[in-house]
Amino acid sequence: MPTMDRVGAREGLRTKRLLLRRWRGDDLPALCAINADPAVMAYFPSTLSGAESAALLERIETCFEQNGYGLWAVELPGEAPFVGFVGLSPVDERFHFAPAVEVGWRLARSHWGRGLATEAALGALAVGFDELELEEIVSFTAKANRRSRRVMERLRMRRDPADDFEHPALAENAPLREHVLYRIDQDHWHVPDLRRPRRG
Repeated sequence: MPTMDRVGAREGLRTKRLLLRRWRGDDLPALCAINADPAVMAYFPSTLSGAESAALLERIETCFEQNGYGLWAVELPGEAPFVGFVGLSPVDERFHFAPAVEVGWRLARSHWGRGLATEAALGALAVGFDELELEEIVSFTAKANRRSRRVMERLRMRRDPADDFEHPALAENAPLREHVLYRIDQDHWHVPDLRRPRRG
């Protein structure tokens, strides 16, 4: 198991290098900066305005209150008070695999390539399976998003091409419409050793 000190699905957890915690008011400017970065948002329809980021944060808080889990703010103690967010969220009912719970992440570009998304997502999966006792957790992204797909594969999530789908919120000719779906269930849940996190 990863080195973690779990304080409940609502409040968050610690991994070897990271603190996944509930949001603070002073996180919003950093969240806005991440969501306004074209590189970070390359596989989303567009970057987000400040108002859109504030609305996202409000939805995240509502998710915690309604479901008992959500997307945590990620802190790198001793280095950065906020590097992005990672956690669990319910899948929109428009998707063919709903109802389901998704593990997702979004990190500032300056912290890419250090294995942080994988480490944090492993912690989120541990909460999902061991504390929330979920039967399955999914993750999905645009087919062209190789960076996120590599994270999903490091998490030992599996893709069945028959599950691939066209995102219902995107126009038929949108370049990002084609999406891939990865899954992991209780039977295949396994946490790799995080003492030497793989890069990517």
